[in-house]
Amino acid sequence: MTQPTFFFYDLETSGLDPRDDRIMQFAGQRTSLDLKPLGEPVNLLVKMSDDTLPSPSAIMVTKITPQSTLEAGLSEAELCRFLQTQVFTPHTITVGYNTIRFDDEFIRHLFWRNFYEPYTWQWQDGRSRWDLLDLVRMTRALRPDGINWPVVNGKATNRLELITELNNISHENTHDALSDVFAAIGVARLVKQHQPELYQYLFKLRDKNLVKQLVNLDSKKPFVYTSGRYGSEYGFTTIAFPFAPGRNGNVLVFDLRYNLEELLEKPPTSFHPIVKELSYNKCPAVAPLSVLNRDRGWQRLELNKDTVQKNLDILLKHPEFAETMRTEAEAKTWDPPIDPESALYESFLNDSDRTKCSAIIDLDADALADFHPGFLDERLADLLLHYKAKNFPTALSAKESRRWEKYRRARLERQAPNFLKELTELEKIPKDEFILEELKLWYQSLLPADEEN
Repeated sequence: MTQPTFFFYDLETSGLDPRDDRIMQFAGQRTSLDLKPLGEPVNLLVKMSDDTLPSPSAIMVTKITPQSTLEAGLSEAELCRFLQTQVFTPHTITVGYNTIRFDDEFIRHLFWRNFYEPYTWQWQDGRSRWDLLDLVRMTRALRPDGINWPVVNGKATNRLELITELNNISHENTHDALSDVFAAIGVARLVKQHQPELYQYLFKLRDKNLVKQLVNLDSKKPFVYTSGRYGSEYGFTTIAFPFAPGRNGNVLVFDLRYNLEELLEKPPTSFHPIVKELSYNKCPAVAPLSVLNRDRGWQRLELNKDTVQKNLDILLKHPEFAETMRTEAEAKTWDPPIDPESALYESFLNDSDRTKCSAIIDLDADALADFHPGFLDERLADLLLHYKAKNFPTALSAKESRRWEKYRRARLERQAPNFLKELTELEKIPKDEFILEELKLWYQSLLPADEEN
């Protein structure tokens, strides 16, 4: 297709960590930019490899057992090929409900493990991405008219299944990826129908350069910012100010609800999430202050111009604070990767290794058995071993099989304590006995009792 289209998608996964957990279901539907379906929906299971113990709590929610994925699922390599050739095609805008922070991360790590480019599917050849969650949050905070909004225990919530229920949008099977896709399309139609200006405005902010025109350190000015970090009591929305550089070209912003001098008297933890790092390439929901001049915008945020200006003046009197926050951001560290499969963000590949990686995806088992690329990046040799073991096991030599088995057992033994703890907790309360039994059988098949120690 030469015209832009949406591809709404959703995943069900074996847990919450994209570095360690795995995709179990991929579902999606392509639509026009007018949200009309194009072609048939996609609904695929993905085979759970024998080096992974899923989170029992996650399986109790999705009802997808590892055994069911083996019966009807694609291998990860097959899924990658399908996504690359049929889904993430040129001019595709991928979109979903919290996909940027969750599902996209799983896709990146999937591609990394299987020697596909982990980033280009989001930007190359006219591609881009969007996310409905912050669109919904900002709509509720600033332009709520025409939509019924859920409240649970006195607190505002934007859970997809509750919004669909209150607004008569079909959502038959929550936590099924395809059902959630159709629900997300329905919510997109709902917002576009009732608040088309805000919808179109945030849709354009897929372009990070447009975000930078509003939020930057060269012409610093306050702006409206909606983010899950800001809490539900003010609709996840505040007035923020860019005040220091963050990591990787991002920017640190300060929540102007707060008086900095009062905060300086408290422990440093008080600055979180008052200081937040804004990522230009994650479609942030930002807007100029002028959006507050209608529909009781200032009152909805429980802010006024005088308070904002006072807090801004105080912030600007403390340039040392900006330097402290910049230094802390640069020094921030993450847990080191456990193995090459979780080491996506350690560094970019050099051109030589990238060329070798691109060749791997077209090789069959026989060709892989004779393929010895001599990678320069130390992560890739083990990654190739794992790729062969999970997708083309006949390509392994006897020595490689022993190496894989050693890695596989170490990974399972690392996962086993949390798996067994969750399973024990679930057995204390009435649950789906079939799924619990399937999880026990999966564990026993991977770590037989006489070999666990």
